Amino acid sequence: MRHLTVLILSILSIHFSYSQINEIGVFAGGSNFIGDVGSTYYISPNQLAIGGIYKWNRSKRHSYRASVIFSKLEGIDTKSDDPRRIQRGYEFSSKIIEISLGIEFTFLDFDLHSGDKVATPYLYTGISTAKHDNHYFLNGVQTQENTSSWAFGIPMVVGFKASFIDNIILGIEVGARYTFSDGLDGSVPDAPSRQQQYKFGNINNNDWYMFSGLTLTYTFGENPCYCPGN
Repeated sequence: MRHLTVLILSILSIHFSYSQINEIGVFAGGSNFIGDVGSTYYISPNQLAIGGIYKWNRSKRHSYRASVIFSKLEGIDTKSDDPRRIQRGYEFSSKIIEISLGIEFTFLDFDLHSGDKVATPYLYTGISTAKHDNHYFLNGVQTQENTSSWAFGIPMVVGFKASFIDNIILGIEVGARYTFSDGLDGSVPDAPSRQQQYKFGNINNNDWYMFSGLTLTYTFGENPCYCPGN
């Protein structure tokens, strides 16, 4: 734990004296769910996902990033390739709001003030939390519990971004969210009194969900000191 703390503090202190450049924009794409209900394909968007994104570029190789994304998670057993799920025939739909904070690392220098077109693959990770309504299955039908929960998780995103026109950056990314919850799909009811009777599925595997789509951001702010002329 001590070594992890030192590593985090070291990352946060890199180029601390740099002036920042900011990016603000939108994310638009699709979402899909992987859990105990529905398809188990990892990249199979079936619902719209849209939100806002902000980046604070601290160097040519890393940025602090925050996002808020709205979507709906859907699972339909009959669209699975598992014969047991197809026969069971469960399905659910649940709106979510995800808030995510973390660090984005680029594979190549991404100097937005070089005067040249720049492009690079990147990775993003950090922490996320998604608010969702709780439900369970009563006689095979999704039944609301009239409560909501926050599912914390770890985003694992891979993408590619490039300067587009003027101060516009265009990116494409695919991101998995591993959550510390097994209740997004209703396989584990929120109410303890219902869990023994209505819990089902693999209790050793938590839920995942995916966001796949495009980012479009506008850059502004002072030239950081790694740029020519500073």
